[in-house]
Amino acid sequence: MIRWQTFGLTLVLALCQLATTAAAASSSEATVENARIVLTELLAIPGRGIPAKMLQDAQAVVIVPDVIKIGFIGGVRRGHGVVLVRDPDGDWGAPQFLTLTGGSFGWQIGAQATDVVLVFRSERSVRNLLSGKFTLGVDAAAAAGPVGRNAAAATDAQLRAEILSYSRSRGLFAGVSLDGSVLQIDQRASSEFYGSAVGELPARIPTSAVTLIETVARITGGGVATAPGGAVAASANDINTLRAQLATASTGLQKLLTPEWQKYLALPAEIYGSGEPPALQSLDVALSHFQQVATDQQFAVLSQRPEFSTTMDLLQIYRLELAQAANSRLQLPPPPR
Repeated sequence: MIRWQTFGLTLVLALCQLATTAAAASSSEATVENARIVLTELLAIPGRGIPAKMLQDAQAVVIVPDVIKIGFIGGVRRGHGVVLVRDPDGDWGAPQFLTLTGGSFGWQIGAQATDVVLVFRSERSVRNLLSGKFTLGVDAAAAAGPVGRNAAAATDAQLRAEILSYSRSRGLFAGVSLDGSVLQIDQRASSEFYGSAVGELPARIPTSAVTLIETVARITGGGVATAPGGAVAASANDINTLRAQLATASTGLQKLLTPEWQKYLALPAEIYGSGEPPALQSLDVALSHFQQVATDQQFAVLSQRPEFSTTMDLLQIYRLELAQAANSRLQLPPPPR
């Protein structure tokens, strides 16, 4: 019996090492992009997604894609994700990286990847999270979150909880209890991602991070916080890369549409070229069409498609980057002759 326990413990430790190595190999850029995809997809599950009301009242949102759960006599969870925090004005700041580690006991065997979303609903719990290690169920009350478009059926425990937890595993989505799991801010990953020293403000917010912020802001109705000192406008190369990504996403969306809808959700022709960028006014017209579709429930079958949400997100951030680039140029009279 002791030999089997020793073997099991050794196996768990070995598998955990593999999970840690795999997480380290995954880039922070991929973590941010996967976080956006996870949040978008969990909200889009018909009748079983995170209620919009739960996110509109959020003080912070933690998204951890691909949490690895390995079990043999003892189970261990490990994941790398991000947290976005709302400021006093209701605007969302840049994502910070964190790790999630937890364990469970019992006869479990096998490995499983799970996407986790945590909705922080009190400022106190957010402060505790940002101060260092944070244990769910100990540092703040946590409960499995209600699902579905109507959150009215939430239990008293869910309504009193400071944190609501959700997960998706093998295509199934539900509220889940993660009591005992530990969250810890990953200062090193944030520093490497933003290219700044630990504790310093980022000189520039990467496009993937801005896209995630825009997605959260669109879902919750909040705005996008401007970091002290401001973010440096994107370079021409960054903007051109973003334009190419937008063109690709739009092409994929257009393939799903009838000619009438293709015309309605068409982007300015300049998007698909490599010359001068489109005028901001033409982008505003296109964006207003997407926003009308996104806010009208009768078009939910379209607005919940990833092709639509991805195109809209990229369109929003491309327009923002173009405006920032234009504002960064000095307004001068004609040069002397």
